Amino acid sequence: MAFIDSFRPGRRVFTAGAALGAAALAVPVLRAQTKPEKPLVRISVGEKASLYHLPLTIAERLGYFTTAGLQVQIDDYGTGAAAIQALLSGRADVSAGAFKHTLSLQSRNQFCTAFVVQGRAPQVVTAVSLQSLPDYRRLEDLRNKRIGVSAMGATTHLAASMLLTRGNLRPNDMTFVPVGLGASAAKALRDGQIDAIATLDPLVTQLEQKGEVCVISDTRTLKDTRSLFGGPMPAGCLYAPEAFLRQRPQTVQALTDAMVRALKWLQTASPGDIVKTVPAYYLQEDRALYLAAFQKVREAISPDGLLAEDGPATVLRAASGFEPELAQAHIDLRRLYTNDFARRAKQRFEA
Repeated sequence: MAFIDSFRPGRRVFTAGAALGAAALAVPVLRAQTKPEKPLVRISVGEKASLYHLPLTIAERLGYFTTAGLQVQIDDYGTGAAAIQALLSGRADVSAGAFKHTLSLQSRNQFCTAFVVQGRAPQVVTAVSLQSLPDYRRLEDLRNKRIGVSAMGATTHLAASMLLTRGNLRPNDMTFVPVGLGASAAKALRDGQIDAIATLDPLVTQLEQKGEVCVISDTRTLKDTRSLFGGPMPAGCLYAPEAFLRQRPQTVQALTDAMVRALKWLQTASPGDIVKTVPAYYLQEDRALYLAAFQKVREAISPDGLLAEDGPATVLRAASGFEPELAQAHIDLRRLYTNDFARRAKQRFEA
């Protein structure tokens, strides 16, 4: 599997103690207030501290999982690829990651379904290193250069690839280098291992403020996302194997309820609310920087957990141009997601 490697880093563990077609998934009708079938749920994630996964952190920190009757253990595996590997190996029940992964998995006959969306835009920013390319002027200047991405096949890789086609560049006209997210990506840029980077906040805002990069593409807004991808591009979500949704619908509903409550809270949260809620280390000793990054991604955060109906087709169309296995596979879009759980949660919490 190209986007799943053997990387198994030491992981941080976080514990919160305190329309798919009916034929595709056949989600049972839920009864109100029924207890989850599986109270202890393990969620794998890559780089939990990124703003991409802020709703997950909010649901955990405000006790929404606990209120829903769950004890959730969140394992941070550092990258989306490693988080997927944990899901497939049974070390996790659910994964928090890019919606795009559900397509890649299905192309390999591994069927997972997204059931609540964290982000309605990818939040990927592509930027040029001013150390490596101080005279950068246009996309063509990236020919034969090294572009850092979180992982091969990740949304960062896809966003950078789509951008570079605008400069009449083909994927083999440059070298993509997996650098992860967070500290490892910053080090690769500062050490001169890469000439440009496609990454997420808060790292990109930090690099911008320090004058280390020049931003050349930004999908933290809906407008820029549509411009680059040609339609809505669902991003971070919670997804699980189809069997998990069929066999544990009350557990999935409880997870969705908690996430939708977090999404609703984020719509009106003040900067002070954010700072008081996230773990102190998220702020990296620079509260102002973190809040600046949050304001830049705020529009990208889903207000209600619903996935845009035409979003899966946009993702498939974009990814098929760069991943031959997707172009050749028969992808059943109906099996990639369900809005059933998010609709119930939205109605319940008036999100």
